[in-house]
Amino acid sequence: MNKFFLSFFVIFTLSSCSIFGGSDGYFPEKKYDFLEEEIEEDISLPGSLNAIDSENHYPVTDHDDIENQLEVPKPRQIFATSGNSSVQLRRLGELMWIYIETLPSTSWPISKNYWDTSIYQVTDANPNTGEINIDFDENTMLQMRVEHGIKEASTEIFLYQINKSDGTISSNPEFLQNEMSKIVEYFAESINNFSGTSLAAQNLNEMKKANIFTEDGRTVIALDLNFDRAWSSVSKALVDANIVTNDRDRSNGIFFVSYAGEDERGLFGLFGRTTTVNAEEIIIGEEAQFEITITEDNDKTFVRAISKDGNIEESEKLISKINESLS
Repeated sequence: MNKFFLSFFVIFTLSSCSIFGGSDGYFPEKKYDFLEEEIEEDISLPGSLNAIDSENHYPVTDHDDIENQLEVPKPRQIFATSGNSSVQLRRLGELMWIYIETLPSTSWPISKNYWDTSIYQVTDANPNTGEINIDFDENTMLQMRVEHGIKEASTEIFLYQINKSDGTISSNPEFLQNEMSKIVEYFAESINNFSGTSLAAQNLNEMKKANIFTEDGRTVIALDLNFDRAWSSVSKALVDANIVTNDRDRSNGIFFVSYAGEDERGLFGLFGRTTTVNAEEIIIGEEAQFEITITEDNDKTFVRAISKDGNIEESEKLISKINESLS
């Protein structure tokens, strides 16, 4: 009798799997349904609505060639990566800012807490704009601005000294450097012990200084920076990425760069030399193979890589390498 019920149970179980989960069952498998999907036309929005302003990190540039590709290429990384939560005070001329490798929504509560626990009164703190106003003394107001940096998931903090009588921004680099050094120390002690984030400051995470778009099949980096700072940032990125700069023309915004051939890359690395080689001793290539151009238009700067022999694939690798190293 027990064998009979056991046999009946096994048969019922197997048949139930087919009835409920088979291709003709009540709950058929859905894992291969995506193969039958088709790409529809973009949604037409009414004139009163705008398309969502979002950044496509992995754009598809040629839809027609996808079916002819036997191997799916690795997506090109077009956004700058983040590293550890380092805190640095940086300076370009009289412009100074604090660089932090964390999202602005995380930096905001630490910044606000710095002033809330100080002897000074916070008169206004707006997480949407990232501005904190501080009543410093009878003549001076301080304004801290928390902004998204160039690098993905990074923060830049600026501090301004404002004259109460006329509302003008004072130029006092020594004073600002002293105050910002204190903030750097506070962040260095707090950032690794702070895991929270401000929901009210989430908007700051979307206000990035670096974005990319495609122009005639080529990647272009758009920076919300003036020319001086864009030039400095790209110059630093070339050094950090070990890309060899043969010459530069700052007046026209051009870097002339090159990298090693296949037989040299084992010694010098993909885009130039390894970090163990003295940067002053080695320049690879008799002529520059690429031009990195920086142009300014409508308060933005645009970075492009142009191959001297028209090799788009290599110039795309180069612009991606630069973008990874921007900070």
